[in-house]
Amino acid sequence: MQIIENSKVKEKLYLEKLENGLTVMIIPKKGMKKKYMIWGTNYGSNDNVFVVPGENTKTKVPNGVAHFLEHKLFEQENGTNSLDTLTALGVDANAFTTNDITAYLFACTDNFYPAMDELMDYVQNPYFTDENVEKEKGIIGQEIMMYDDYPDWKVYLNAMQILYHNHPIKIDVVGTIDSISKIDKEILYKCYQTFYNLSNMAIVVCGDFEPEKILEEIKQRLKKSKVNGEIQRIYPEEPDTIVKEKIEQKMEVSRPMYTIAIKVKPTDNPEEMVKKDLAIQILLEFLVGKSSPLYKRLYDEGIISGGIGASYEFSENCAHVMISGQSNEPEQIYDNVKQEIAKMKTNGIPENAFNRIKKKIYGEYVKDYDDVENIANMFLTNYFMGINTFEYLNQIDNIDVEYVREVLNDVFKEDKMVISIVKN
Repeated sequence: MQIIENSKVKEKLYLEKLENGLTVMIIPKKGMKKKYMIWGTNYGSNDNVFVVPGENTKTKVPNGVAHFLEHKLFEQENGTNSLDTLTALGVDANAFTTNDITAYLFACTDNFYPAMDELMDYVQNPYFTDENVEKEKGIIGQEIMMYDDYPDWKVYLNAMQILYHNHPIKIDVVGTIDSISKIDKEILYKCYQTFYNLSNMAIVVCGDFEPEKILEEIKQRLKKSKVNGEIQRIYPEEPDTIVKEKIEQKMEVSRPMYTIAIKVKPTDNPEEMVKKDLAIQILLEFLVGKSSPLYKRLYDEGIISGGIGASYEFSENCAHVMISGQSNEPEQIYDNVKQEIAKMKTNGIPENAFNRIKKKIYGEYVKDYDDVENIANMFLTNYFMGINTFEYLNQIDNIDVEYVREVLNDVFKEDKMVISIVKN
């Protein structure tokens, strides 16, 4: 078992790649009562066109299959639902699907091993029939209609619609009523067998464990599996340009909501991903953080009354910066953000502000290691992008003002910016 240690947070990662291709990551937390397990597959809503290992032709499936599959795995052949079984054990269980990942998880203080039995059983034993697939379409159809009524989701999704021409990130993770109507058990089994092969999956456990013991417990619960070849994922060609700059939608909201997005050229180099992520976090904090001049001015003028959310979302094949919030004057915020970016490019970031923000971000990363869920989720998500999470703590020392200025000029371009607004 490989041991990777980070002296800054005094944490160890025990990593084992099993013969069947599964990666197991264990982060022991001595004395911690809470335990957490997450089992993820490198498969999300973006993966709708692919070549199955061993085949020569492309497979194209309807939008929403990854999320549909996540729902269906809980249903067992004996009529029980694994989510109900886990809840009865007193554990906090859940699952999620993103553009890139599907994951199954639980957190507990007691009954860890019975919960692990259940989780590892249902993830490895899919049960799809014509009847239960049809029934699920009605349930997910209601979920789709519910999301259609969520203004905070629509303002984000609309931003993706005008930011990207062809990339599947612009498609709702859950699909549409029409797309899920085309899903059948054969499609689900094919996607399961392709993407739920152990060589495309990883397990992370965090808590008070002996690494060797928990690894053996995991191995005993695994079904025999052969390593698949590499899955060829096919994404449409995406231009560097945006579709259009602005989109508006009317919904029932107390105050208009906005999402400003900036299209970023992605990188598939893990080290560069980490450095770029850290630099953008520093820039966003300086641009719209609560201690920034722009935030203070907008607050004093009554244009905003709460916080401004800011984040950088990225993968190997798409990336974008997001700035969002609520305001009666969203267009004014958009103009102010553009003006502030231009000012930053001219004046740079003062050294004292740069050092203060860097320390703040470093402190937030250190704090993440106090929570078993945060730790495991970080390691799983980053692993599928080829990133060792400890690298964030190591690389932050290598981020200087000059590099941040380069990222500012390279990323924060006005011709790559869009705004999505939802107003009453």
